[in-house]
Amino acid sequence: MGVHGSTDVASGMREAARALLAVLEPEQVRVLRVAPGRLDAPELREWTYLPGPRPGLCTDGLDGRQREAVDVLLATAHSAAGAELVRGAIEVERHRRGLPGSPGADRYWVRLLGDPDGDEPWGWRMNGHHLAVHVLVTAAGVRVTPHFVGSEPARIGTGPRAGHRLLGPEEDLARRLVTGLHGTARRSAVFSATPPDDILTRADPFADPGLLPDGLAYDRMAPGQQRLLERLVRRYLDRAPAAYGQECWSDAVRRGLSTLAFAWAGGLEPGDRHYYCVRAPDFLIEYDNTQDGGNHAHSVWRHVRHDWGADLLRGHYTDRHA
Repeated sequence: MGVHGSTDVASGMREAARALLAVLEPEQVRVLRVAPGRLDAPELREWTYLPGPRPGLCTDGLDGRQREAVDVLLATAHSAAGAELVRGAIEVERHRRGLPGSPGADRYWVRLLGDPDGDEPWGWRMNGHHLAVHVLVTAAGVRVTPHFVGSEPARIGTGPRAGHRLLGPEEDLARRLVTGLHGTARRSAVFSATPPDDILTRADPFADPGLLPDGLAYDRMAPGQQRLLERLVRRYLDRAPAAYGQECWSDAVRRGLSTLAFAWAGGLEPGDRHYYCVRAPDFLIEYDNTQDGGNHAHSVWRHVRHDWGADLLRGHYTDRHA
């Protein structure tokens, strides 16, 4: 992330974290925080997108000011489009629970690691069913992966938002890509007629592109197909604050887009159970819509070097030691 972009995002996060602490009661602050200054807690790399409690402060029961402060902090980790996407995931979860428009009953857990008022690295996370956002901040930049968004249902069937598909663009771009392939190109891309039941990396603490199928390489695609793959990748990277998303894309271009590969499993028609992934040396993307008869979607973006801010932490402690 460029210096100015990094500084602006980190400053906004710092202010948002302070504002959240300011509106919480002392006991809520105690639940929110890992011991100040601690970034070595084992939970840093422990996560899940399944239902159930997590360490941290639950949003269920927060008052209006407190919930607004959480929402502001969450928005700082995203572009405008990314913030809209995570708000949408929360709305779909309310629909699933039969509580549309009831933010006071949301069940997400916010955790603060380290001290946003100090000079040392710090971070925060917001986790719950079908939403997992992990943030690490140092003077050198901000990292926001692993980043997971799910949608159950994938297509809302009833109510005022009937027909809404939170992850529709992620699904449609990939389907356009795979259905535009023919012959040996399609055979290379489609690795199975039966999709896996979930993303292959699950909640692994470390991202490993080697877990994913080889797929079809970018340089074996026609120009129109290459453009679709580029749009698909940008759809995920652009969830992040603009400067960081652009940094990740520029890194991919500099390394060479020929290192990208796309793979698909399952049916090709809308409504069919399916899965796809994009792998690159530095990052991976996965999407599945396989559960509940193909009406329950998961999407994740992982970065081999940047997950949990590993690169920033390594640089920080190396510089301090030097």
